[in-house]
Amino acid sequence: MSEILFLEYPKCSTCQKARKWLEHHQIQFKARHIVDNPPSVAELQQWLNISDRPLKGFFNTSGLKYKALQLKDKLPQMSREQQLQLLASDGMLVKRPLIIAGSVVLTGFKEEEWQQKLLQEQSGL
Repeated sequence: MSEILFLEYPKCSTCQKARKWLEHHQIQFKARHIVDNPPSVAELQQWLNISDRPLKGFFNTSGLKYKALQLKDKLPQMSREQQLQLLASDGMLVKRPLIIAGSVVLTGFKEEEWQQKLLQEQSGL
């Protein structure tokens, strides 16, 4: 089994729920504080390439920072590279929690999706 990377903001209630879910299912993971150690442009690019998510799916669109920067209006005018640089500049802009497990990349915590994709990935390796 490849190592599972779990990027979280520990004060986030959704991240806390996701952590409990992982622990309940006895899934081993390496936790990383998304604000203290945000993903790099290279990591984001790699995760984007293996995921089925659009780049916008990596943004925390409900976050205060996203709203304060008025990114809803600005992102469409930004290049892909500018968006990646922006995401890498501040972990609070990244949708969390973020899971990377082999060929699976999950943003946010949707229990049904995690059940299907993460447990399937784990049993398939």
